[in-house]
Amino acid sequence: MKKQIYQTMFTLMFFISVACSHQVKKQVSQEEYSKESLVLSDGSQFVAKSYFPKFSWETTPMYYHFGDIDRVLEPEEVKFIAERTDFICIEKSHGFNQLGDQVLGTKHEVEAFHQIKPESKVLFYYNSYLAWPYPRFNQEFTPEGIAKNPELAKFLFVSPETGKLREKTRPGFSYYFDALNPDFRKWWIESAAKGVEISGADGIFIDRMNVGLNMDYPNDKIVEIALAKGEMMAGLKEKMGPDKLLIGNNAADTKEVFPHCDGFFFEHYNTTVTNKENLLKEWGDMERIAKAGKFSIYRFGAKGKGKTDITVGETDTDGMEEKSQKQLEYYHACFLIGAQPYSYFQWNWGWNLADGNLVDYPALKKPLGAPKGAFKRVTPDGWQFTREFEHASVWVDTDKKEAKINWR
Repeated sequence: MKKQIYQTMFTLMFFISVACSHQVKKQVSQEEYSKESLVLSDGSQFVAKSYFPKFSWETTPMYYHFGDIDRVLEPEEVKFIAERTDFICIEKSHGFNQLGDQVLGTKHEVEAFHQIKPESKVLFYYNSYLAWPYPRFNQEFTPEGIAKNPELAKFLFVSPETGKLREKTRPGFSYYFDALNPDFRKWWIESAAKGVEISGADGIFIDRMNVGLNMDYPNDKIVEIALAKGEMMAGLKEKMGPDKLLIGNNAADTKEVFPHCDGFFFEHYNTTVTNKENLLKEWGDMERIAKAGKFSIYRFGAKGKGKTDITVGETDTDGMEEKSQKQLEYYHACFLIGAQPYSYFQWNWGWNLADGNLVDYPALKKPLGAPKGAFKRVTPDGWQFTREFEHASVWVDTDKKEAKINWR
């Protein structure tokens, strides 16, 4: 009897041992796969920070950025977006007409996405140059507010040509911030960090980080402004704490800002920044950014009737969903050619929620798999490029603006 009991116990222990061994092998295999999926084009390893979004090549890595000035999201809209991404930014005026405060609009969506998908990373939007009057901190930066409290004008840019506060009137009204004022910089850091804290966001998206000629800044103050923006980002990063994301829009080439950001947004706001030469440069930028342990977001917008500037969306949206479906393949391919670990793709035709952000694009849900290496240039001086992924072959001609993605 004892012999039978010992034999039974031995058998049971043997199967437990085998099961444990199999589980260890499975865990190692998953870990190895994770490391393999984070290999850059040059063979080096991407090292992600603990507070970064979870990255996967399973399908095209997506980022969503949208807002609706009139209302917050419906539950089915939250579900639709959460099924496609866990990396989101809530745009500048979201929920303003319903709640009276962009901060509260963001807070509503942070809670909604975290409830349905706790691992989601949801960002608060703040501008470093335009004083949009939608968050609580900026709501007095209007002609009426300045008239009541003239002291606020010291934070705003005065046009040297007119001696008056510079105004942006289309689309929407806004004054311009004066980043060269040290008191403004302190106030701005406090406000931006407070927006993240109150909304419960996982980080912040900072707009208008591009500092250069013809960027609306005084051309003789570009060096000083770049240094000021660097100070603002360093102060904000410290104020928010070590586990909050900081994304800089169009900031990948601003050396004063680069060290303080976790990632960089490529807005592709007009045809100049989508030309063949710039796309080739940006593929190099994506690798440089990934080697620094930071991530890239590639935003492209579908185009309507003769429109060249895509920052404000289409005014004539008739047929835009069909156009966006047809135009997607080329821009999708442009992203995939240069994509690195922690590169994300965004596709719509404007920043409003209704501008393509609730459209289903089947190609963006197809199995992709990790890249099998760097892209290849078909001829040394040509503009045709190819790249292989586990489940897709990508070809693009950036001169003719043609592309083909063959899915396996």
